[in-house]
Amino acid sequence: MSLSEDFLQTEELHPIDIVEHLAEHREWEFDRVADDQIAMAVEGQWRTYSITLAWSGYDEMLRLICTFEMEPPEDKLPALYETLNRTNDMCWGGAFTYWHEQRLMVWRYGLMLSGGQMVAPEQIERLISTAVLTAERFYPAFQLVSWGDHAPETAMDVAIAEAYGRA
Repeated sequence: MSLSEDFLQTEELHPIDIVEHLAEHREWEFDRVADDQIAMAVEGQWRTYSITLAWSGYDEMLRLICTFEMEPPEDKLPALYETLNRTNDMCWGGAFTYWHEQRLMVWRYGLMLSGGQMVAPEQIERLISTAVLTAERFYPAFQLVSWGDHAPETAMDVAIAEAYGRA
């Protein structure tokens, strides 16, 4: 039985309820922060990623944010920002940014569900796995630029191949 079939019996589903069910099913560590928000930890090959999904009824958007700590030396920030630009050119859905004050690398994506559309569990699972796989794919490039004295263009060579991890 698919994940969607589990929900066919319910009239109206909140997107975060679906995320919570998926997190329970996958045995991910999670915390239902509020009615409209859930935070979880998902293990990757390189590290554990913090993932937050939040629902905005006003915007009719499910927003996913995947973060991991990163504290590059200040003198490496220009190269890191150039690497982020190169990375985002390679990403079709979602984008990376670096939150300097929080010392977090962030990948974010917003799924528009306008007109009362419902999100399927398979879509949410795909959002989460894409976030983790994308972070896994580019993590080595960010590290090489920040700590390995590599130029952004050479660091990106390691991101050409797709990463395969656990999500």
